[in-house]
Amino acid sequence: MAVLTSYDAGSYHKVAGSDTIQATAVGSVDALAISDLPQVIAQARSSQKAWASLALSERQQYVVKAYQALAEVQDELAMLIGQEMGKDYRRATYEVGGTIQNAPYFAGEIGDALAAEDLGHNTQLQYRPLGVVAVISPWNYPLAMANNLLMPALIAGNSVVLKPSEETPLVAQLFVDTLNKVLPAHVLQVAQGDKVLGQALVIADINMVAFTGSLAAGKHIMANAAPGLKRLVMELGGNDPMIVMASANIDAAVRFAVASSFENAGQMCTSTERIYVDERIADEFEQKVVQLASRYQVGTWDQAQVNIGPMVNPTQHQKVLQQLQDAKAKGAQFLLGSDDYSLPFIQPTVVSGLTPDMLLEREETFGPVVAISRFNDINDAITRANDSIYGLSAAVFGGQGAHAVAEQLEAGMVGVNQGGGAGNAPWVGAKQSGFGFHGTAAGHRQFGQVRVMSY
Repeated sequence: MAVLTSYDAGSYHKVAGSDTIQATAVGSVDALAISDLPQVIAQARSSQKAWASLALSERQQYVVKAYQALAEVQDELAMLIGQEMGKDYRRATYEVGGTIQNAPYFAGEIGDALAAEDLGHNTQLQYRPLGVVAVISPWNYPLAMANNLLMPALIAGNSVVLKPSEETPLVAQLFVDTLNKVLPAHVLQVAQGDKVLGQALVIADINMVAFTGSLAAGKHIMANAAPGLKRLVMELGGNDPMIVMASANIDAAVRFAVASSFENAGQMCTSTERIYVDERIADEFEQKVVQLASRYQVGTWDQAQVNIGPMVNPTQHQKVLQQLQDAKAKGAQFLLGSDDYSLPFIQPTVVSGLTPDMLLEREETFGPVVAISRFNDINDAITRANDSIYGLSAAVFGGQGAHAVAEQLEAGMVGVNQGGGAGNAPWVGAKQSGFGFHGTAAGHRQFGQVRVMSY
């Protein structure tokens, strides 16, 4: 049987005198052979029938009890998140703790959303199971992102095959193995492997794909799911803009700009990627951004006071460097940091003079970079903010007129003097940042088949 090895994200380095890259192995899991995938799907389909026959409240109770079992492995999950993707222990602990502690509330919210509705005239609106759901989850929030899709799929009465990122297989394996101490056999299974396995899963005999990941992968999934008209819920990439008006509270804008650009080492779909600042306050804004960004500490998951961890792998590290080098070649000014960093870290970097032809503006960076451009006409700032195939999240900081600016931004989540997607709201992207959405009652219902039943 093939083995999938997991590596410590903080240990990647080039061997002296060569281009060979080495890293410390954390552990390994058995990879699923594509030839064995039909058996996994058959088991999922068989178990789904009995699972769907349970009352909605019974499925809720099963799931809540299963999540309670995660408390026994909470510290181990946090440590694995730190090792596999580089997140510092404090943030990894928050991710694990939040997933466990919020489970009863989340399960209750899902149950309420999926309960039958009385339409009068002896008619009900029901939300029936779809069948087998493939959940394909990312590495940057390996527990939270999987959970956001997995739990509504299960409570809706579907069986789930979880295909986690090959960057974080140990987190996924411990997560699923622990839940399966409570859940009925084969209602939840994990399929470990690379993108080839993920592609095979999409075309397999399943009913829905719930995916979080890149735009390119999302397009591939959509094309390959089309012949079976499979239900899709996909959160894709982002290239989130921030507009800072002259009337903004500069200190508040600075705090958000730096925190949003650097959180999770910038490896976050709603990370602020492009900042457009009114030239009348730009000098002060940039100065304060550099002052705050300089205080961020870089290191491995187990170092104290770390704010920014490593890039998840050498490929992501090189991608960030290429964008920084492209920006430098096209005239950007580096107010903090440079365009040359050794594996596996990218130091906190602040770039000014961002222009529309730079990769930093055109593409998703996914690194700890604050990229700034100045404007003297708010309409120009709005045009540049919207000039993207992406539309996940956006923010406007300002006083009078900020709401009017926000109304013109093409994003699924827009925040005024805060980030987009705050509070108990759906997680939704516009344009090519999403297809369908998840979260809240409307999102949970996408994991069920609507049926009108008249008696």
